[in-house]
Amino acid sequence: MTEFKKLCALVSRNMKCYFKDKFLFFVSLITPMILLVLFITFLRGVYLDIFKQIFAAFGFQLAEQRVLEGLAGSWLLSSILAVSAVTVAICSNAVMVNDKIENSLNDFLIAPVKRTTLSISYFIANFTVTLIVELAVLSVGFIYLAVVGWYLSFTDVLLILLDILCCVLFGALVAGVVESFVSTQGALSAISTLVSGMYGFICGAYMPLSQFADGMRNVICCLPGTYSVGILRNHFMSGYVNKLTELGLPAAGTEALKDGFDCNLTFGGAFNKVVYEGGTQIPVWAMFIILLGACAVLLAAYISIVVLSNRKK
Repeated sequence: MTEFKKLCALVSRNMKCYFKDKFLFFVSLITPMILLVLFITFLRGVYLDIFKQIFAAFGFQLAEQRVLEGLAGSWLLSSILAVSAVTVAICSNAVMVNDKIENSLNDFLIAPVKRTTLSISYFIANFTVTLIVELAVLSVGFIYLAVVGWYLSFTDVLLILLDILCCVLFGALVAGVVESFVSTQGALSAISTLVSGMYGFICGAYMPLSQFADGMRNVICCLPGTYSVGILRNHFMSGYVNKLTELGLPAAGTEALKDGFDCNLTFGGAFNKVVYEGGTQIPVWAMFIILLGACAVLLAAYISIVVLSNRKK
């Protein structure tokens, strides 16, 4: 059997292990479900009120409720997808940790399988599983937006798919690097719980960065995960912002909306009322560069860990 066929067999095996473990699959979906419940119970109303306050500050009255509902839904969906790209990756990569805990790796190494092939198989399986879950969540989200108010263009949809690929790559690499050092069930549970509970806050997914103190917002803007949220925010909300402009929202109101809801990420300066004062605005292309640059660093770290691990053995 060629090394490529061995790799394909291992990837298939790792994915089956994940989907067969119902508890692991359920834990992976905890964060999306929590965000969905929060949105339905009270966040939706909070977002709608903030939107109306921004509109009122610029003397704009919105007649089409579907635009407002869709805008709130798109903000929520970008949050869920950005956070899930990391939390699901952490959970699905538990297959690798479980193999270490159960000494299944020793069984694989009896066969003529390279350790490098094993490591690559875990990464590919993790990336694929996380992407499948993300696309499933995206499909449900698109159905929701179609019901409450769809204003996304075909280009927006393609860019969102590109965003998801970048976010999943980032999440899979984070999981690969972090869980390379995990070898007990307790540590795995602790990391999964910590990431599920905290990641959404430290990347600005659970609440707009404009609601944070200036110092905290600048610290969050130094973290690469923030830009995975930023690119999704821009492409999910773009169609709705354009529609609002068509309906008569002034350019200043449009920028205030983008400032307040993280389409415009600004490093430095201060958020005053509804706009940023001072600071450097980070364009979308720079967000991509920062996120992909972080992926490159994580990939180098993952490769180094694999190589060093092979040498120790």
